[in-house]
Parts: sequence; C-alpha cells; structure tokens
Amino acid sequence: MNDTLTYKGYRAKMEFDADDKIIVGRVLDIDDLIVFHGESVREFEAAFHVAVDGYLAACAKLGAAPEKPASGRMMLRIAPKVHAAALKAAARSGTSLNKWAEKALGEAAH
Repeated sequence: MNDTLTYKGYRAKMEFDADDKIIVGRVLDIDDLIVFHGESVREFEAAFHVAVDGYLAACAKLGAAPEKPASGRMMLRIAPKVHAAALKAAARSGTSLNKWAEKALGEAAH
C-alpha cells in the first residue's frame, strides 16, 4: 500500500485516525509543520494541495524562502586524494562509495 502522495516536490504521509474517522497528513522531510486532513482519499489529496499552496503563498507574502525537501542527490567536488581514500575506505567496508559517503555524512551531521 502506498501511504504517501507527492505535490510540487513535497511528499505527504497518510495516517488513518480511527477515532475521528479521517485521514490525517503531514508534509515530510522539512522542519516547517504542514498538516491537513480529509474524510476520503480524494478529499485528503485536495487538502494536501491546498496546504502546500497555502504554505508557498504564506512564504511569498512574508518574503521568506519556502523550505524544500532534499532530493537525495548531491554533487561534490573534492580533492582527488580524498576521493581515492574514500573509494578505498568504501571497498574495505564492502559497500559502494554512495553508501559509504551517506553513512559518513550522516554521522558527521549528528
């Protein structure tokens, strides 16, 4: 089952609230809080679009850049010596350079 929707580059997760019998959603992968709900999938999707459009309009009105989710793609320019060392470290760990760099960057970011 697919429990996420995408609109204008933003992803939303759907969760069913059994008490209120509604589908509750929030936009993922950004720090700003964007939440909404609907009583059906169609209503949920429409509310998601309204919420994202409202967020973008509010940011424009405030003169603030809207937060954008990361794409997961990153282009780096590094010294060849560092690149070679990273390739060797990835090979020693038995992973691809992408997986090795993801782990290293994740550890450094925390």
